[in-house]
Amino acid sequence: MGTGKHVVFDVVGTCVSFDAFYNCIDRVIGDKLLAKNITARSFGFTWMTAAELEFTFLSISERYRPYKDVITALFFRTLYMVGVESPRTFATEAERDQCVQGYSELELRPGTSDCFAILRNAGFTVWCLTTGDTKRVRGYFERAGVDMPLENFISCDTQGVAKPALAAYRPALAKFAPDDVKWFAAAHMWDVSAAVKVGFRGAYCTIYEQESCEEIFDTKMEVLEETLPLMAKRIVEASV
Repeated sequence: MGTGKHVVFDVVGTCVSFDAFYNCIDRVIGDKLLAKNITARSFGFTWMTAAELEFTFLSISERYRPYKDVITALFFRTLYMVGVESPRTFATEAERDQCVQGYSELELRPGTSDCFAILRNAGFTVWCLTTGDTKRVRGYFERAGVDMPLENFISCDTQGVAKPALAAYRPALAKFAPDDVKWFAAAHMWDVSAAVKVGFRGAYCTIYEQESCEEIFDTKMEVLEETLPLMAKRIVEASV
């Protein structure tokens, strides 16, 4: 039996873009935001980032909560932080819930399907390690008609520890034999650089962040490309 070849992907931000989330915010409260010189994208990014911060802090202090709970709770606080003086008169809880729902309607990036096909055709098994709940995250692939078997999802929700805590990556690494080829691929440098620290080979795509900021992560990526299909090709080439 030959050596197994595996690529573990981050999903949200890497395989999936945030455009649908921003567009949903724009539909629901965009006009009200613009009246205060706030774009839906800038609010959405700030809200999401604030939620990720609190989610991570809760995890670090051993009080893990699902991300959806956290982002829902942070809505009105984030409105206040970006300059809305009376958030609860500015927006309703129903509008908040509509905006949160937009996060469940994210769509795969162009090239995700091709990326997976390149890897699978070269004998790789594709996995997903996500901070989100598996049902929601698998839905992104199902709606796009991209095959991603349920058994190939690994969720931090079941571990009770969030990325980039190194313990979040170790259960994924432990699925593979010591001599297997094991890559972690992401469009977040903080994510893939942490995976490298536990023993994965690192592949980074600049499609989301544009700037790698490698100098602060102290990790040299074996593969760094601008698109997902190019990243997949480079992973295949580097694994020969």
